[in-house]
Amino acid sequence: MFDKQKISPLYTDLYQLTMAKAYFKHQKADTSACFDYFFRKLPFKGGYMVFAGLQELLELIAELRFEKDDIDFLHRSGFESDFLDHLSTFSFSGDIYSVQEGDVVFPFEPIVRVEGNLIETQLIETLLLNVLNYQSLIATKAARIRQVAKDKVLSDFGLRRAQSYGGIMASRAAIIGGFNSTSNVIAARKYNIPHAGTMAHSFIECFESELEAFRAYASVFPNSCVLLVDTYDTLNKGVPNAIIVAKELEKKGYKLKGIRLDSGDLAYLSKRAREILDKEGLNYVPVVVSNQLDENVIKSLFEQKAPIDIFGVGTNLVTGNPDGAVDGVYKLCETDGIPKLKISENIQKITLPGKKQIIRYYNGKNLFYGDAITLVNEKIPEKMFHPFEKSKSVSLTNFKTEPLTIPVMKNGNRVIETQDVKNINEYLKYRLSLLPDEHKRFDFPHIYKVGISKTLMDLREETILKYQANEEKISDR
Repeated sequence: MFDKQKISPLYTDLYQLTMAKAYFKHQKADTSACFDYFFRKLPFKGGYMVFAGLQELLELIAELRFEKDDIDFLHRSGFESDFLDHLSTFSFSGDIYSVQEGDVVFPFEPIVRVEGNLIETQLIETLLLNVLNYQSLIATKAARIRQVAKDKVLSDFGLRRAQSYGGIMASRAAIIGGFNSTSNVIAARKYNIPHAGTMAHSFIECFESELEAFRAYASVFPNSCVLLVDTYDTLNKGVPNAIIVAKELEKKGYKLKGIRLDSGDLAYLSKRAREILDKEGLNYVPVVVSNQLDENVIKSLFEQKAPIDIFGVGTNLVTGNPDGAVDGVYKLCETDGIPKLKISENIQKITLPGKKQIIRYYNGKNLFYGDAITLVNEKIPEKMFHPFEKSKSVSLTNFKTEPLTIPVMKNGNRVIETQDVKNINEYLKYRLSLLPDEHKRFDFPHIYKVGISKTLMDLREETILKYQANEEKISDR
């Protein structure tokens, strides 16, 4: 289960299918279309977002097919046979261009561009948003936690609190963001992630005494024994009992791999536990903590000089607390070679027309300076304009540049190599090292420069005017 990268095309919203049927009935099934994936607001009031989920998405899209039971269900739902015959031969045959997975991205950038016919580009929308929004959220949360945890060990403990099967993707995204391991066994197998775990309070309660429970566990797992010490009395019983077992393991040639604190004042208890362990010559035994951790709690623990070696992070990681979602959207930008956009009274919701790319600029210190959104065929601009305030612009002369948007799928086939999640994390670490510190701080991070080229700005204005003129012409009839 969950190993084979295949999913039903019914993993979608109904309106994708009703629109597809309408396109089919009006002979628009083969009309070319282009959509952009982007988001408008950074999660966690942060200064960047980690782009994650691309590899998973491409694998799912490549296998997307309507099986007989899918077609039968749609037939029972009222869809006609001619349209269903069309769907029965469906496979995605379009092109996808994207930023590399693991890069840092910013609001309003067309991170992913999807090109194909109207039906296929529409049918993958919900799946694309579901995978990219969630994994990017969790990878960003994990990167923030890694930032404050520095070189300490981080383990994902979140499956039991995750949004159902989304917990499997959460474990993947956590590793991309910088975690070391997961308690999620199926994710460990699926993504080749190191797995880690200890014991529950119920295990200890099933024995006559805490010491008996510790001894029983150590006898079965002498090479990987981590003891949960807060079931009854952490400092007066739990830690002393762990010390007894640690000494017994030493006599057998083993070493206790840690004690875990899962409740109470973690700063105080970790300090006292460390003192007790060190006094007994057990300075090698790590202190593991869990219980409602996030980047802010971990930051506080370090400020209190808590001697913690391993953090097990669950609920707040896999739920993306406090945000819970990335507001990523998928918007049409072209059909049949004609630029398209959505007009709104809110200028920030007016979309950008045409096929676009992202150009990243580096400052004199070889760090990221800003990103320009341009049309795909235009020269690299030496000036970019604020996306919503025409009077604001920035000169970009004499900057080193890097195109971020690359082809990742052509004619329905992947054209990039499969990457291990640890490799994606290494890429993220490199990219974060190039992002100036002012964009990485938690409180009031500096806003990263994202602008548009004059050519794109002019196209937006022209497209708006053409739409308004066309509407006036139709209303006058």
